[in-house]
Amino acid sequence: MTLSLYLLPPLPLGIALAIWQMRRRGLDRWLGGYVLQSRRRRAVQRGEEVHLLLCMADHFEPRWGDASDAVAEARVARWVDEYPRLFDPFRDADGRPPRHTFFYPIDQYEPAPVDSLAELCRAGFGEVEIHLHHDHDTAENLRRTLLKYKRLFAERHGLLARRRDTGEAAYGFVHGNWALDNSRPDGRWCGVNNELDVLHETGCYADFTLPSAPSPTQTRTINSIYYAAGDPARCKSHDRGTAVGTGVPSSNALMLIQGPLLLAWKHGRRGPRPAIENGCVQLGQAPTEPRLGLWLKARVGVPQRPDWFFVKLHTHGATEANQQVLLGDPMVRFHEMLARRARTDSKFHVHYVTAREMYNLARAAEAGWDGSVEAARDFELTAGTHRPSSNCHAIRIHYSATAAPSPAAVALVPAICCKSPIDSE
Repeated sequence: MTLSLYLLPPLPLGIALAIWQMRRRGLDRWLGGYVLQSRRRRAVQRGEEVHLLLCMADHFEPRWGDASDAVAEARVARWVDEYPRLFDPFRDADGRPPRHTFFYPIDQYEPAPVDSLAELCRAGFGEVEIHLHHDHDTAENLRRTLLKYKRLFAERHGLLARRRDTGEAAYGFVHGNWALDNSRPDGRWCGVNNELDVLHETGCYADFTLPSAPSPTQTRTINSIYYAAGDPARCKSHDRGTAVGTGVPSSNALMLIQGPLLLAWKHGRRGPRPAIENGCVQLGQAPTEPRLGLWLKARVGVPQRPDWFFVKLHTHGATEANQQVLLGDPMVRFHEMLARRARTDSKFHVHYVTAREMYNLARAAEAGWDGSVEAARDFELTAGTHRPSSNCHAIRIHYSATAAPSPAAVALVPAICCKSPIDSE
């Protein structure tokens, strides 16, 4: 057998180069699933009922790049000042303005910026959830950390959702460096194989990290809302799971809500070239009507409500570069386009939702909800927009020095981390 392999003719250079490029850019991890979704993936047709559930999941890091106190403060202040001025004039089908979900890094926690974001959210412009960078961590330390910060956000800042049945605080999650459930091949930026279990046990209602392409942490499962459970014996246990609405998940399963991931063509000065669309909004990747068409084409959703299109985008919105898009003319023009399309197409409805509301809508659809989007926004989790008690004292948090990266280490996360693998050279 070995001799016969040597006698086989070599692969044509073009094919060999294509395979090398696919592996270098991470396409081999999810291209198979993409092909299998071909029949489901189709553009929205004229006259098709569309309820666009639009969520912006912002990995919001004021200290990005080891920023000084003054820079970090200015970054947050611009969001608090500019967001209402720019976007309060817009309203969705339910009368709500654009809403932003700030996933704040608890490894870089400071009370003042969280207080400022909480005030912006109490004015109706979004919600705050939990983001975490960690490295060489343990399940025990991670559990302690998440529980402490969940309590801190809920009690000191009046943030996070509440479960209708128990009143317990709950949180949405985005993993730093994309390394959810220890999914990097080199084991960096996590360390906890059963991270999904720890998240579920500490009150996480859903993870919003994916897609992560071109990172090697990208799962085979794409364009999906699904359940997965942790396994201490292996990492990346969310590589596959049970699609929401297609079966009964295990009692310890966590919901994962993915954004769109598609192959596309990018048109430049040298003509069209292959690229991917991964739902990232940043400098050089502004939201546009053609991109919206691709996001809808991914048809991320729950089968019981095919008219609900779940579009979860992601960004790193604290940096000055990305603020040019998120707090500038590109985003204003995008909302103008959505409003114009809704006015001219009676079948097209825009709903600005937070991460919590997107989870609620997925759960409502799974349960067979046939009512409106507006009535299901608080289906299981209510908003944590109460003001903190005056008797609430600050909680001292001690994060393990072996589990939390230094600000300098955090700054090593590449600024192009959410660009397409074909665009990123």
